Order: sequence, then structure tokens, then C-alpha cells
Amino acid sequence: MDTTEAAVDTAPETCPVRDVVDKIGDKWSVLVLLHLHQGAMRFTALRRAIPDISQRVLTATLRKLEREGLVWRRVVATIPPQVSYGATQLGTSLVGHFAALAEWAKSNRPAIEAARAAFDRAGGAG
Repeated sequence: MDTTEAAVDTAPETCPVRDVVDKIGDKWSVLVLLHLHQGAMRFTALRRAIPDISQRVLTATLRKLEREGLVWRRVVATIPPQVSYGATQLGTSLVGHFAALAEWAKSNRPAIEAARAAFDRAGGAG
């Protein structure tokens, strides 16, 4: 069976796609996972790697990804405590799928930008 034609369960309580996209479909989760996939990072290093994310949003994103099992958190009992983060095996397996999405975005960026410009010239959705 062609997987592009497979039926997709879209019921809110049972749709696996909806559930995953709800967890990683925000502005920051994919970027955080891409960085942590390359190796463990301390909070401040991660914040420097993504300079336009606020401390509060980075903290919330890391907690969400940790809860989903995509990120691990390790605390070393020093003064001050040293906290590092990394991608779990589950998180790493997800990052592998981002490559196809990134390639699609790169290949189709001119067409997307042209569609946006045409939409804006036409006055938007009415």
C-alpha cells in the first residue's frame, strides 16, 4: 500500500501525528533538538547557540522536551549546580526525520516566497 494514501487517524484523542506536532511544532523545539543532537550542552551554551530565545522560553521548551522523553537533563551537585542537557535516543531518532523536512524547505523556499508575494499582492484572503 502506498503510504501517501494511507488513512490518517485525526481524532484528537488518538491521532499520533497531532500529538507529536503539538509537542514539537512550536518555534523553538526543533532548533533545541537539533543543537542537543550534536552533543550535550549546558543551558548557557544552548542559549548562546539560539540567541533570540528568551531564558524563560528556553526553560519551558527544555522541560517540555524532557517530559516527552526527547531530552535528558543532568545535574552535577556543585556550587553553583551544573546542569547539562542532551538528546535522548528517542530525540535523536526524531532528529533524523528533520533532514527531509529541512531539504524540502530549502528546495521549495523560492516557490513558497513567490506564493506569499502573490498572495500579498492580491490583497490577502479577503
